[in-house]
Amino acid sequence: MKKKAMLAIRGTQTYHGQEPDTIQLVTEGTLEYRDNGWDICYEESDLTGLQGVVTTFRVEPNQIKLKRTGALNSQMHFQQGVPHDSLYQMELGTLMITVCATRVEYDITLAGGTVDLSYNIEIEKSEVGVIEYHLDIRTIEA
Repeated sequence: MKKKAMLAIRGTQTYHGQEPDTIQLVTEGTLEYRDNGWDICYEESDLTGLQGVVTTFRVEPNQIKLKRTGALNSQMHFQQGVPHDSLYQMELGTLMITVCATRVEYDITLAGGTVDLSYNIEIEKSEVGVIEYHLDIRTIEA
């Protein structure tokens, strides 16, 4: 069953040699339990620089998948300590990225919950930095 949800999302990007950059977004999205996992879905905005993109966090036992579709297309797979390659397709071209999760934690129920994800990122085989996400999810009764 898909439920409307309020999502408070904090993303922090720390690139080598730069100060951390944190973006916080509160938006409406959906939370759905299906096929032994949770889908958390929302539309990006100008604030994130990804307007026209739909983001879905797929939370399954011991792993999280992050899928973006629209003006940008990517699928990233996170398992703690396991590197995964994926293509990051943008209007200007495609990059090969490698992600390796250092933290994959979640606590979700039908009422909402939290997701914490941290990962190292490499672009075209060059280590770039660390990205962290924290999601607070609260379902909205219709």
